[in-house]
Amino acid sequence: MPDNASKAYEASKNVQRFVFPDSQGERKFAEDLDAADEVVVYAKLPRAFQIPTPVGSYAPDWAIAFKRGSVRHVFFVAETKGTMYTMEISGVEKAKIRCAEKLFDEASTSDVRYHQVADYDDLLQWVGRLE
Repeated sequence: MPDNASKAYEASKNVQRFVFPDSQGERKFAEDLDAADEVVVYAKLPRAFQIPTPVGSYAPDWAIAFKRGSVRHVFFVAETKGTMYTMEISGVEKAKIRCAEKLFDEASTSDVRYHQVADYDDLLQWVGRLE
């Protein structure tokens, strides 16, 4: 059982029945994903899903599939840190995020993207830039 089980959120579009957010911001993000017509499915990625970087392993927060046209999807891997993220995270964590950005930039196709976002509205702005 996750450490944050008491904060579990019963989701409708998550790949699992419950989301275990690490913060109120993540809970709000999950609620917004569930309410969004353009979101097909999403996952709060487990901490075990890690990307090795030169400064340590990094675990992105979310994977999200959006509707695009009638059949295609845009897949988005997101890191949520809230609006004051630069003040809340350490230099090492910032370096890990920069490494992840570089990895996803090099590995991304037009249908798969990574970005750090403050909230769902911020995410929609980035997704809109892909179309």
